[in-house]
Amino acid sequence: MILLGSTGSIGINTLEVARTFCINVESLSAGRNITLLNSQIKEFLPKNVCIADPKDEARLDCQFLKKHNIRLYTGDNGLLELIAESESHLVVNALVGYAGLAPSLQAQRYKKKLALANKESLVVAGWLLEDYELVPVDSEHFGLWYLLRHAPLSKNIKQLFLTASGGALRDMPLENMYDALPSAALAHPNWSMGKKITIDSATMVNKLFEVLEAFWLFKTKNIDALIEKKSLIHALAEFHDGSILAHISNADMKLPIAYALDSQKAAEHNLIDCVGIGALANLTLSHIDTSRYPLWNLKEQLLESPKLGIVLNASNEIAVDAFLHQQIPFGKIAELIFFAIERFYESKDYDLASLKDIQALDHRVREFCKQTISSTQEA
Repeated sequence: MILLGSTGSIGINTLEVARTFCINVESLSAGRNITLLNSQIKEFLPKNVCIADPKDEARLDCQFLKKHNIRLYTGDNGLLELIAESESHLVVNALVGYAGLAPSLQAQRYKKKLALANKESLVVAGWLLEDYELVPVDSEHFGLWYLLRHAPLSKNIKQLFLTASGGALRDMPLENMYDALPSAALAHPNWSMGKKITIDSATMVNKLFEVLEAFWLFKTKNIDALIEKKSLIHALAEFHDGSILAHISNADMKLPIAYALDSQKAAEHNLIDCVGIGALANLTLSHIDTSRYPLWNLKEQLLESPKLGIVLNASNEIAVDAFLHQQIPFGKIAELIFFAIERFYESKDYDLASLKDIQALDHRVREFCKQTISSTQEA
């Protein structure tokens, strides 16, 4: 397989599953964690390696690469070349952020199967990836896929539900949320994740992303989400006969990864601990409160105009970065996103038929948001 983002949490778990399933790792790519990448190279002996920044080449064990005839690629273009020149049919895209889009489209171009953990690929370009062989590597979408795969009434679905933990500020008094500090917004109650996705969980942007992903993956607008604080229920499917099925498992990404790599072996291996009956006691589901998560008001608008996902993603990336650098308060994240959606609402009707079109709109949104933040600070 080809693994993009090998040193992140998804990448590390993917290599653990590959080790268990004895899957050959032909190509690896990583960002700045060269120390971990060096150890991964020595264990898995890939034929190809790509690093994000050419300046980090000096930190690689180049003698080891030369000794084992491992080819080195660098930068964004190098990553696309690695995908094109690797023989493996399977690409696992575990890259974070907008940078993961071009590699997903490259995998499509070369007709490779895509195991997709990069949310932004579908959020900002789902229409370009329609009718393409991809498998979601995400606990919520895997849960939906699992339910639909095993449900005999899967053609009679009334509504699909994702679940959300509620994020780090879910119990903070509402009057304190607007000025919440990054340290508070990063203190997720259930697990440790990267900074951006943790903030996205606190604002509910992450769930808006997942709604758009589900729209493209399952071809329906009947999608909603509920708060489930224990993160044991990952997805639910409601049927027209009144039945509801839930996918319940420990929140371990190795399960969706395993099914993406080899569904037959995944079904036969016990990769995670089973949720005990005791853990199911006192599980509660609640609706998402838009006074706490105002951005959830965008859900229906995004489902009606999914190309606005480009605006949502670009404005959110700028806003989250500004918040983490304490340039804007927490509450300003939502305000900036609403402002950008209003400003670029006409983009819902754009053709956006190529990566170049998407990149142009993405750039315009980012510049608009940067200027907005700058003018706010000056005022």
